Amino acid sequence: MSSSLPPAAYRTTATDHTPDSGDSRQKGFPPAPEPLPVPVMDNHTHLDFPDGKAPVGVKAALDAAEAVGVRGAIQVGCDLESSRFTVQAVDLDDRLLGAVALHPNDAPRYAARGELEEALAEIERLALHPRVRAIGETGLDFFRTEGEGLAHQRYSFRRHIDIAKRLDLTLQIHDRDAHDDVVQVLREEGAPERVVFHCFSGDGELAKICNQQGWRMSFAGTLTFRNAGNLREALAVADPSLVLVETDAPFLTPHPHRGRANASYMIPYTVRAMAELTGTDLAEMCSRIAGNTVAAYGSWDQEPVAAPLPR
Repeated sequence: MSSSLPPAAYRTTATDHTPDSGDSRQKGFPPAPEPLPVPVMDNHTHLDFPDGKAPVGVKAALDAAEAVGVRGAIQVGCDLESSRFTVQAVDLDDRLLGAVALHPNDAPRYAARGELEEALAEIERLALHPRVRAIGETGLDFFRTEGEGLAHQRYSFRRHIDIAKRLDLTLQIHDRDAHDDVVQVLREEGAPERVVFHCFSGDGELAKICNQQGWRMSFAGTLTFRNAGNLREALAVADPSLVLVETDAPFLTPHPHRGRANASYMIPYTVRAMAELTGTDLAEMCSRIAGNTVAAYGSWDQEPVAAPLPR
């Protein structure tokens, strides 16, 4: 059973969302699910992305997640601003590890301003922080970028791969409508030791390639969508040792709350779906995901250094 209210940090008033806006997110945050029997980690979230008009602090968001068995998260950067936020956030709370990068749709914008090389250099400097454990999200996106921008995407992706390899960091990949090209670039460049396909969007064939290469697959709330047969096929053939879970919050809220705001405390909905779809005991699924996540990013146990977080 789920609680009758969302966690206190996420409760809003009637004035927090504009009525009759046509935006289903005006319903606010969904109720908290039943806690998981064994804690897991959210492999990918964006705590700096506001959702609606009710901002939630880093500590409050992580408290809400921990209350339902999500004991840690990877805070992910998409540009310089969010990557700087990430570095400060991981110092604020030891339940966070970080990833920093230029999103593939942002790389062409930096290139158009003549700032791509400078931005990549700063990403590498930010990645030296000991609680930054991944370069991401980087990759290719053929849905929102086209033409000359694709060349900048490919160049940026290759540079991020190089940074991850030289710094011995995990690579978190954004792959949208670009499966074959992502695999080609990884093979041409030589993939880092640890690769994660964030919000895995492929099918059984891509999952088989990931199995062969030892690339991890992170499943989001999209797995629970009625039209996600390709993801259920992928999960069925995925090597269990390569499977992770994420929210990509505040996006991709799982069923039965699709269209409402997402947060790390929603992970149990997706984990339960993963257990049911694979016929795995829930506690076993949780333990496996937790172990896989530590194998991908290392331990969360290093003490943080207190630092103010920009508003």
